[in-house]
Amino acid sequence: MANKTSYNQIAFALLILKLLAEKPRKREELSDLLSNYLEKHGKSDGDTIQKLTRTIRKLRDCGIEIKSAPHYPYELIESNFPVILSTQQRQALAHAAYILSDMGFSAQASQIQKIGNLKTSDIPPYIKVNFSPPVDYSEDKLDIIVRQLQARIQQQRRYIIRYQSPNGTPKIWDIDRCELRLHNGVLYLFAFIPDWNSWRFTHFPNIDQNHLFRVDRIQYVGGVSDTHWLSLDFPTLEIRYRLSGQLANYQPRRKDEFVIERNLESKFVDIIAKIDYWFWFRQRILQYGANVQIIEPDWVANEIRDEHHKAYTQVRL
Repeated sequence: MANKTSYNQIAFALLILKLLAEKPRKREELSDLLSNYLEKHGKSDGDTIQKLTRTIRKLRDCGIEIKSAPHYPYELIESNFPVILSTQQRQALAHAAYILSDMGFSAQASQIQKIGNLKTSDIPPYIKVNFSPPVDYSEDKLDIIVRQLQARIQQQRRYIIRYQSPNGTPKIWDIDRCELRLHNGVLYLFAFIPDWNSWRFTHFPNIDQNHLFRVDRIQYVGGVSDTHWLSLDFPTLEIRYRLSGQLANYQPRRKDEFVIERNLESKFVDIIAKIDYWFWFRQRILQYGANVQIIEPDWVANEIRDEHHKAYTQVRL
């Protein structure tokens, strides 16, 4: 009897919203999940689908947008269910919305503002952001590309993209393991290219096969093939380097960096980093100037030395 009295229509409606918030679901799947709930509460009378249909109609009347069509799943598009937030929670959401907007994700920032009913006054005045992204990633075409890439990443199978290089020439690329990465306010597709030949390495796979593609230059995303990803991990390169002087107290904040020795008297710290993209590591190391020394491998040390020498020569000119 206790189970029967614990059932109510509000709880039933909230369960539907919770299930649809997880992912789009077909009516039959929703009905099965809801039947289990109704049975536990003594309400299994065989009309689950009717209860589902009536409740979704009521939710739509309350302004909650749920999309449906014959042979397609129910999909929660937008919910204006009231959210009660503390001052700190409102400020945290305001931070996120402000940063996303400045990075070129205006639609996502707008969604956060709607969720928290945020106002300009919720943004603390001491936060300033200046990423200056190249495009608005919420534009219709780019939003479609991003959604297609997200789907391919979930499917974990090879596919192709047509990419416009900086010189304007389009090229077809065969994409294997990949993910979306945001770097300096620019959104990239970071991908392993299985057929790329490296001039540095003779072994396979290697980090030269990891490539970057600016999402706003991707013109087309192909369907998935029958070939699974070669690996769920990107190839990496282990580099040992030493920071000294003003950087002797450096604390690694990247997941693949580890301190192996710290000498406070001599004012240096030795770090091992496992990198998956040489260019980003190179740019970061160059900005450290004379406060960094590459210990191994030798070819990395030689490239950094040559880059410093080239910069010195150009300044002298």
